[in-house]
Amino acid sequence: MHMDTIYALSSGNTPSGVAVIRVSGGGSRDIVELHAGDLPAPRSAILRLIRDRNGNPIDRGIVLWFPGPGSFTGEDCAEFHLHGGRAVVDRMLEELGAHPDSRMAEAGEFSRRAFVNGKFDLTEAEGLADLIASETEAQRVLALAQASGALHDLYKGWRARLLHGQAMIAAEIDFADEEDVPGSVSAEIWDDMASLAEEMHIHLGEARRGSAIREGFRIAIVGPPNAGKSSLLNALAGSDVTIVSDEPGTTRDAIEVRLSIAGHLVLVIDTAGIREGAEKIEAEGIRRAFVRAADADLVLHLSETGSWSVLGGVDEDRIWRVRSKRDVSGSCNVGHEVAVSTKTSDGLQGLLAMLEEHLAAVLSVDAITLPTRQRHFDNVKRSLEDLKTALENDADALEIRAEALRVSADYLGRIIGHSGVEDILGIIFSEFCVGK
Repeated sequence: MHMDTIYALSSGNTPSGVAVIRVSGGGSRDIVELHAGDLPAPRSAILRLIRDRNGNPIDRGIVLWFPGPGSFTGEDCAEFHLHGGRAVVDRMLEELGAHPDSRMAEAGEFSRRAFVNGKFDLTEAEGLADLIASETEAQRVLALAQASGALHDLYKGWRARLLHGQAMIAAEIDFADEEDVPGSVSAEIWDDMASLAEEMHIHLGEARRGSAIREGFRIAIVGPPNAGKSSLLNALAGSDVTIVSDEPGTTRDAIEVRLSIAGHLVLVIDTAGIREGAEKIEAEGIRRAFVRAADADLVLHLSETGSWSVLGGVDEDRIWRVRSKRDVSGSCNVGHEVAVSTKTSDGLQGLLAMLEEHLAAVLSVDAITLPTRQRHFDNVKRSLEDLKTALENDADALEIRAEALRVSADYLGRIIGHSGVEDILGIIFSEFCVGK
């Protein structure tokens, strides 16, 4: 499959001012010479008349040549920068498809070839995908750091320390008779292994923050029927995204809206009103409301009366109590309790200011080595478990403790793509667009 020369439109849908068509593979040189004449100097843009197989003009545009391995994919690559009309792009793609052993690239195939050819590791590939998909400033900063190798360097460094520890144990076991290998050499590694375990533990504690930046900070609005939940969601969204009615039980399932607040992606979720005696369908909506509240990063618990029910399964520090219908019930503002009126807008700016301050605090990207995906979390967690096995079972034979360090290192290797990743490659690179 990698013997094929692949091509695709890399610059997005037409029509556009400029369309970039990317080519990668062994046939790239022949394609450039046939359609644009002599090869340009490597990595130098040159204006050329671009022709079809019969010498007829297609367009006048920029041609670039990237000989491997000094290219994005590590293979010979070329780019044609054409005018972005549909007819121009379609004609050029038709010509490229007529070359022997050339075909349209699959989603993420350019990036996958770059990974296979050692141009970047899996965490950097994931960072590139996140950078392309980023919607907010925080997402951009975190994705750019990851695409630039921040996570790669962290996990590679951890893995190197584990392998060094394993090597020191092996040296003590295998070369115990050598004069220059003291018998206590392995004892010197355990302080570093303990420090490493603490670093991993702290890193895992940042997983919720990494997920909230990448996937969105989840805010669940909960409370009894007619407490003003849907009205508050509409006010935060600035439009009527959900139905507002005096009839209890109007909202029977969670309604999720994507917002940008202070440069952060926020998912605000309106839930079914919590009450006793609900009929079967409404009761299911209430059950889902509790699930959403438990999963949320922040819960806005609304009450018109100033009496709030207990939200089982939700940490108290993730609950803000909001007194709704301030124009009727009056104001209060104690700690995280704030009064708002969606009818008069009183208190809404104060609530937004509180949210902006909270998001700035909990979603700061000063620590750019946050675990951003579940597979990062899972593999670091398993690596830490085996590292703890080696640390805590000091009565075990050194061979057993060394094996625990090897397995621990292997889990980190899976994150960056050193081992055991074949089953997830398709999933990771399918996130990319065709042409990336």
